[in-house]
Amino acid sequence: IRGDVTIGPRTVIHPKARIIAEAGPIVIGEGNLIEEQALIINGYPENITPESEDVEPKPMVIGTNNVFEVGCYSQAMKVGDNNVIESKAFVGRNVILTSGCIIGACCNVNTYEVIPENTVIYGADCLRRVQTERPIRSPRPSFHQTASCLFV
Repeated sequence: IRGDVTIGPRTVIHPKARIIAEAGPIVIGEGNLIEEQALIINGYPENITPESEDVEPKPMVIGTNNVFEVGCYSQAMKVGDNNVIESKAFVGRNVILTSGCIIGACCNVNTYEVIPENTVIYGADCLRRVQTERPIRSPRPSFHQTASCLFV
C-alpha cells in the first residue's frame, strides 16, 4: 500500500496485493476483498508525468462489497458496489464500473465508457450481456461465525 489510501471497515487485503496512489488518493469502501497479486493503481494518464504538467490529483473511489481476484489490474477511477473483477482481468483508467458487474477472467476493458449495471463481460472475445437476476449482496462467503455474548 503506497500513497494516500483510505480503507473501509471489513475490507480484506491479501498479502502480495498492491494498492498504489500516485496520481491522487484512493478511497476503498466497506467489505471489499482484494486478493493476492491484485493491483489497484491510481496512476497518471499516458504521456503525463507529475513533472511535465500541473496535474490536479483525482481521487479513485471504490464502493462496497467488491472482489478483486488474483492477478487482476484495475485503474478504474470509479467502481460502484458488488462488482467482481476476475483473475487476470484488466480494467482501464477511463472505465466507470457501476454496480453488480462482472469482468471475466483475462478480459481487457480499456475503453472510454460507463459499464451499465449488472453487465457481465466474459470469454476470449470479451462478449457482454446483462444479468437478469440481481447480484448477491456480498460475493464474499462468510466463513466466520459471529459469536453473540449474553450478559447477565
